[in-house]
Amino acid sequence: MCGRYYIAADERDMAEILEAVEFGAAVKTGEVFPSDPAPVLRSGGVITAMSWGYPRYDGKGLIINARSETAAEKPTFRRDLAGGRCLVPASWYFEWEKRRGSRIRYWLRPREPGPVWLAALSRREPDGTYRFVILTRQAAPGIAFIHDRMPVILPPRTHDAWLHARDPDPALRGAEEEILYAEA
Repeated sequence: MCGRYYIAADERDMAEILEAVEFGAAVKTGEVFPSDPAPVLRSGGVITAMSWGYPRYDGKGLIINARSETAAEKPTFRRDLAGGRCLVPASWYFEWEKRRGSRIRYWLRPREPGPVWLAALSRREPDGTYRFVILTRQAAPGIAFIHDRMPVILPPRTHDAWLHARDPDPALRGAEEEILYAEA
């Protein structure tokens, strides 16, 4: 997955999510980039502002994604997979296709209307700030020509299991497969 998604503040469902952000914290709307503060749904139904990306161990840049297939094995993500699962609401996400020396930008989302819910991991940093990374997976067959990875998009029926179950794998297996795309 690339490093951008979009929050359309004028969409009714998204506006309700933005209004529910804990303590009225400021979050980015429009095109969201790594390091931006964004709304995140935590267990217990709390929507809070978190910054996108974990600082790299060497202090140079951010880790913005985690592979869902290996997150449980990686020291950076293992603890957060057990106790920091969350969901990131978006209107759609962006991906770029490399074609004959140029890059074509696409917006992508599931067929169902409403917010796109991206599976994510979160943690609290020593300075008290909360951060998240988005989980990725193999791209769905219909969009693999654009990029070989995509975010894990969880439909509402899987949210409770993702946020609260001891084993997150059943929720991950329920991820969206049919993704719509259009050139942006």
